Amino acid sequence: MTPSCSLPVETALLCTLLALGGCATVTPEARTAALIAQAEAAMGSAALKTLTVTGRGSGASVGQAYAPGMAWPGLHLTALSRAMNFETASLREEYIRSRSEVLGGGAVPAMGSGAARGVVLARETFAWDVAGIATVAAPAALPARVHDLWTSTPQGAIKAAARLGARAGVKRDLLRRWDTLSFELPGQFSATLVLEDTGLISSIESTVPHAVLGGMPVLTQFLDYRLHDGLLMPSRIVQDQGGHAALDLQVTAVAANEAVEITIPDNVRMATETVTVDPVADGVWLLAGGTHHSVAIELATQIVLVEMPLHAGRGRAVLDVAHRLVAGKRALTVINTHHHFDHAGGLRVAAAEGATVITSALARPYFETAFARPAAPATAASAPADGRARWVGVETRAVLADAERPVEIHELQDSLHARGLLVVWLPRQQLLIEADAYTPGAPGAAPPAVPNADHLNLVHNLDRLGLAPLRILPLHGRVVPAAELYAQVGRKPPP
Repeated sequence: MTPSCSLPVETALLCTLLALGGCATVTPEARTAALIAQAEAAMGSAALKTLTVTGRGSGASVGQAYAPGMAWPGLHLTALSRAMNFETASLREEYIRSRSEVLGGGAVPAMGSGAARGVVLARETFAWDVAGIATVAAPAALPARVHDLWTSTPQGAIKAAARLGARAGVKRDLLRRWDTLSFELPGQFSATLVLEDTGLISSIESTVPHAVLGGMPVLTQFLDYRLHDGLLMPSRIVQDQGGHAALDLQVTAVAANEAVEITIPDNVRMATETVTVDPVADGVWLLAGGTHHSVAIELATQIVLVEMPLHAGRGRAVLDVAHRLVAGKRALTVINTHHHFDHAGGLRVAAAEGATVITSALARPYFETAFARPAAPATAASAPADGRARWVGVETRAVLADAERPVEIHELQDSLHARGLLVVWLPRQQLLIEADAYTPGAPGAAPPAVPNADHLNLVHNLDRLGLAPLRILPLHGRVVPAAELYAQVGRKPPP
């Protein structure tokens, strides 16, 4: 006889745990509560408030593929530690990572040139990085870090399921059936947990709002559960982002309920998008004020913008400033130097206003496909486009004709950073606008003993194209005389 589940909650929970579907009167809420209780009991996490997970393995520079659609460039993870406080919704991550392959982008030294160390944090609706003793707001990183807080461990995931009002469901294939718990943190991510019969979470299928893709699909798998500090914890965590490998972490240490205190710095809490306007030449302005710059160029009938970086908030601020530079002229054309996410995150804002977007011929179909997908709910880091973008693909060279300020666009050959990497050349002003091929170091810094390969490649391309810039407008860092670039590779600039 099927047990009655119409009275006490305990009976309903027992029915759900043992029969899960065999009791017609079990409510969806009771079934959800039972699945959460079973998972908490299986993993030993009912009283868990904080969790620190440390490991090593491999990772990837997500969004920095050498060519559009390729896998993310691989990384060695010498160390990765995530400290999470589930009560205050906060996370601190520390890492040491280095390249495992030559091609592609990412904020990591060239292969064989050492490792990058970093500390990144998030709490509530704020994300920031630590650079030395300084803290720098990082709003574009917020959805990914909130996602890591709640989905990078099964314990965090079940806490999120309880906190965010999960809905119980079922997943089936030809041979098996799994219980699932689905939930959403509006504007940040949605997730579905896949549970084994034991109550352990085997995987999470999730989606994070994304500035370029609209929504980034993520698959996280938890493998080889073992007992760590009183918790049943996976010894291996594997994750794909956007369809490509992003993490393979071997867990080496777990600490439960140790102090994890993360306080939002005042400068992060008060941070806003700031766009400074620095005239570089008549009708040419550097739009700076952050880690990634843009350049505005006045033509006879419009303003041309070079680069809409990072996220929708930055893109909106840059576009608003550009519209105010010259009375009666609006930014109708955007030149995108390359497909990497940090240099394309503001494009959806321009696309939504019907701007023409010029990118490489290689990147054009990639962006067209991405922008055609339904967008995830918008956040400060992502905004849906309405499909009105007009795309132009540059193959080797293009020119925007103008009597006062003609604009040339050239593709760099043999770049190690990105295929289809474009530079912008203003011949009348002898100004070169470039991203990531050369980022100036500190003023007066000595040239390296071994020249940077990207710097050498840029110089070789300038020779090939017959371009002799007087100044370089990098989209990271300060405007410099071209002589500084040539000094870095042990050469004098052309006469």
